[in-house]
This record gives sequence, C-alpha cells and structure tokens, in this order.
Amino acid sequence: MGRLKVTQTRGKVGTLQQHRDTLRTLGLKRINDVVVKEDRPEIRGMVRAVAHLVTVEEVD
Repeated sequence: MGRLKVTQTRGKVGTLQQHRDTLRTLGLKRINDVVVKEDRPEIRGMVRAVAHLVTVEEVD
C-alpha cells in the first residue's frame, strides 16, 4: 500500500471540537506540521473530515 503525506495548512481555531480531535489523532499540532501515514480507509476518512484544514499528497 502507498503512503499519504498530510500537511496542516490552516489553523484549528474556530473549528468544531470533532475536527480538532481528528487533527490531533492524525498527529498534527500546528500549521505546516507534516505527517506520513499508511494509505488506509480509516486515515482517508479522517483526512476527508478535515479536508478544509489539510492538504494531502501520495508518497511512494
């Protein structure tokens, strides 16, 4: 399976608590933080929930 590079591009201030929790679960703490995660359905679902706060790239 591939990997996803997830970068937080917008701040979490003023967002829903659920979105803040999702960012924390992904391992993102501040703007410009980057994490690399396995490309799994659970991760894709979390990224989709906070798509307005992050950018995603596929990494080999």
